[in-house]
Amino acid sequence: MNIQRFIAPTSREAMAKARRQIGDSAVILSTRQTTEGFEVMAAAEESLASIAQGTQPTAATAAQAAPAVRKEPFANTQSSVANDTEAMAMSTLSFQDYVRERMLRKRRETLGGAEPEAASAHDQRDEPIMVPVQRMNDPRPATVPTPRPQAIRTREAAFQDSEPPARFAKQDDQRMAVELGALKDMIEERFNTLAWLGSSKGNPIQSSLMHKLIRAGYSPAVSRALLERLPADAGAGESLRWLMDAIQRNLRTAQPGASLAEEGGVVALVGATGVGKTTTAAKLAAQCVKQFGPGSVGLVTLDSYRVSGYEQLRAFGRMLGVVAHLAHDRAALKDMLGLLSGKRLVIIDTAGLGQRDQRVQDMLDVLEMPSLKKVLVLNAGSQGDTIDETLSAFKADKLHGVVLSKVDEAVKLGPAIDTLIRHHVTLRGVANGQRVPEDWHHADAGSLVKLSMGSAGKSAFDPASADMGFYFAQSGGRGIDLGGLHV
Repeated sequence: MNIQRFIAPTSREAMAKARRQIGDSAVILSTRQTTEGFEVMAAAEESLASIAQGTQPTAATAAQAAPAVRKEPFANTQSSVANDTEAMAMSTLSFQDYVRERMLRKRRETLGGAEPEAASAHDQRDEPIMVPVQRMNDPRPATVPTPRPQAIRTREAAFQDSEPPARFAKQDDQRMAVELGALKDMIEERFNTLAWLGSSKGNPIQSSLMHKLIRAGYSPAVSRALLERLPADAGAGESLRWLMDAIQRNLRTAQPGASLAEEGGVVALVGATGVGKTTTAAKLAAQCVKQFGPGSVGLVTLDSYRVSGYEQLRAFGRMLGVVAHLAHDRAALKDMLGLLSGKRLVIIDTAGLGQRDQRVQDMLDVLEMPSLKKVLVLNAGSQGDTIDETLSAFKADKLHGVVLSKVDEAVKLGPAIDTLIRHHVTLRGVANGQRVPEDWHHADAGSLVKLSMGSAGKSAFDPASADMGFYFAQSGGRGIDLGGLHV
């Protein structure tokens, strides 16, 4: 039997080499990972067929052949391999065992040790059985004779100290797992896309509302979660009203009579640079002064980075008859809060820090005090991804609420409302201009949702109706919890 050895960096390349060298009749005898690369032992099917068609050894022949193998010198390697193959009726499944046995015998002879005990002889009572052999590019199974399981177990016991067969390298397994995962995701995406396209063609109202939500800036995750619960028997107008009511029910807002000025306490305004924290602080102070008088409000700023940041807050304070104070660190802030403990509402203005600034956590640690309420000021005109990232950076689950600023500048309110719904935060107020105190409003969910769904004309960023299937290829956004969605 002409056995050839092929080595390549990967199993696929090694098998390709075997096929080019031997042809389509190549039969893979063994595969293993070595230090040189991936090793494949292969032979032509004709050589295996000649063994299968040959006379099977009888018990007497096997008993005579085994001693002959043991006494054979190792000078003529090819003749020895052929004789041992015929004597042991070797199959592809036992080839690796046979090779390790020969290496073990040779090593013991080299060291001058005793001749190893015969372990490859057949049990005289056993008859050879047939096992399938893999053939490249041929679905038909080929068979060659092989020893009975009892003989295999006896041979394994003779060289139990030898190394087990090598397996595929770990990096090959990991690469295959990644490729299978990518293939699975692609198949799921295609099926979900086809399913949604079929559903949208059968339900034009649902398809129209989907297009409307995407144009308004709502995310595909929230849009699909809502439309999947849309009543099937509702008309166009009724479906739109149901959709807006569902968004309104999921947008958390402060109850009437529970504004920040009426709640009182210590409120710290945090957020990125330029979102209007100082102006929002002045509007909150004006609301409290209007209801409870100038003596009910205390103003403190931690903004020592921005030029004229403290002067701006002092100017707003003079307009309201309130003195503004500056605190440089946590100790100074604690002392200042102790002096202002008699005030109904103490407003802390902080330095503007972007959501990716490394100092965000330091500032949150400074504000980590009992009874201090952190309120995040968000620019309503920002991109949805920016608002989402900002809420995550400022720990949305630890916020007392959110104030939407610059609503008058926002072209689309959908991204802001969508993000507030997904992060389950409470909207405490709305600022829609620079005037103090006029441009401050209580958070009204119905008005905001209606404003977000209003048509602002065509935009270059609006998707076409034919693109809806790609927006809704996945059943939900990854890492987005929509379990608390109420419809």
